[in-house]
Amino acid sequence: MAVAEKVARRRAAGDDMVVVVSAMSGETDRLLKLAASVHSDAPARELDVLLATGEQATIALLSIALARLGVAARSYTGSQVHIRTDNAHGKARILEIDSKRVRDDLKHGRVVVVAGFQGADHDGNITTLGRGGSDTTAVAMAAALHADECQIYTDVDGVYTTDPRIVPKARRLDRITDEEMLEMASLGAKVLQLRSVEFAGKYKVPLRVLSSFEDGPGTLITYEENDMEAPLISGIAFNRDEAKLTIRGVPDRPGIAAQILGEIGQANINVDMIVQNVGADGTTDFTFTVHRGDFKTAEEMLRRVAQALNAREVIGDDKIAKISIVGVGMRSHAGIAGTMFKTLAGEGINIQMISTSEIKISVVVDEKYLELGVRALHDAFRLDEPPATHPHARKAERASR
Repeated sequence: MAVAEKVARRRAAGDDMVVVVSAMSGETDRLLKLAASVHSDAPARELDVLLATGEQATIALLSIALARLGVAARSYTGSQVHIRTDNAHGKARILEIDSKRVRDDLKHGRVVVVAGFQGADHDGNITTLGRGGSDTTAVAMAAALHADECQIYTDVDGVYTTDPRIVPKARRLDRITDEEMLEMASLGAKVLQLRSVEFAGKYKVPLRVLSSFEDGPGTLITYEENDMEAPLISGIAFNRDEAKLTIRGVPDRPGIAAQILGEIGQANINVDMIVQNVGADGTTDFTFTVHRGDFKTAEEMLRRVAQALNAREVIGDDKIAKISIVGVGMRSHAGIAGTMFKTLAGEGINIQMISTSEIKISVVVDEKYLELGVRALHDAFRLDEPPATHPHARKAERASR
């Protein structure tokens, strides 16, 4: 009823509303266990039919609760609202949405309640979007309806400069660009599903992350940059689920990287960071990182490649972590990498690998130094302070007067 009451208040204030909901807590896991008890390798199509029922129950219950409060509402499954997807069961992608039925309901003053996480392919088969897919459904609906804002209610009250469980003085951000949020989501921040952020950026949908349990302004994720208040670094993301593989002494010739990574790519194992060094004897050492869950499989593949290439050895390490600093301020300010490296060195933390983009720097370190590194960088970049107190922000303000 708490969700229904929140929706009713917003509707009473005059807002046209489409509410996208996911299954109740634990329901998807319960359904997966139920399927596994019947068949350990259930067909993906039938799994999607089963899992979609979790959201179907939720949309009906919320619509019933709204009716009790005197709010006209109508529920729709993904197929009923014509969310068309491809046919990749369990990880389908949204292709298009026919928003006519939704627009008609809104025109008649109804709250529309849509099942997240699901759609239907060209043949009418039920599909699901993968874990966290309700966020993607919400953003896609907002894009189709040209909504003023897409609000994501979750168990946190916004996006923080880093995980408050690691840095208690981490600060909630008032706003962050979609570029920064995309980087942070891809680098380990768990606030929003990566695909939902990608969708929001592609279709210029303003997102706001809010708490389901308490009122507050949340964090606005926008495609508009606010240079006057943009700090050098907006946040620090990290990922513990990393593993590193090195193949040493392979011939240094064109195409060697494709040979090393070809089989791994065919096995749908994502490679993240890559470093290649050239030795004096015409051979090279090649290092890359993968998700820790793929470590053993990738290591076995790499050993077969090493044998075929007559490489010297393969070395693996699944006790590493990745720390990343993210901020659009990197585009126009020098010295950020130096500050990061100096800070980590001051804590005795060795950097094993480095990767950069226009607005992020990532480093691989020993896993045991992860929390120390995050706390040290948070202090070094003064992320607990409001943006206006940062030296470059004050300078920008003075220049504008």
